[in-house]
Amino acid sequence: MNSKLEKKDNIEKSFFSIFITTFTTIFIAELGDKTQIATLMLSAESGMPIIVFLGSSLALISSSIVGVLIGKWVSKKISPSKFALFTGALMILISIFLAYETFKNYL
Repeated sequence: MNSKLEKKDNIEKSFFSIFITTFTTIFIAELGDKTQIATLMLSAESGMPIIVFLGSSLALISSSIVGVLIGKWVSKKISPSKFALFTGALMILISIFLAYETFKNYL
């Protein structure tokens, strides 16, 4: 009986841990980005903030669904360590490209 309670506690902790981590990460990443600025402008221009809120919420949910589905598919094809290596290398390449584009006029 104790193992059932421990298993339930682990599942709940895992759920809340994943939920809080996801919420915090996405909330911070979305603050002040172009999506928030576009939403602010649409709300100000239309004068209908509730409709803008509903539209932007549905758009964010839809794009999140795409990310989750692709992530689920990728997790079945590639091991987590290979995926981390690939995404890290991709970020480095993007950083090098952006740095080059920024400084090419100064070289």
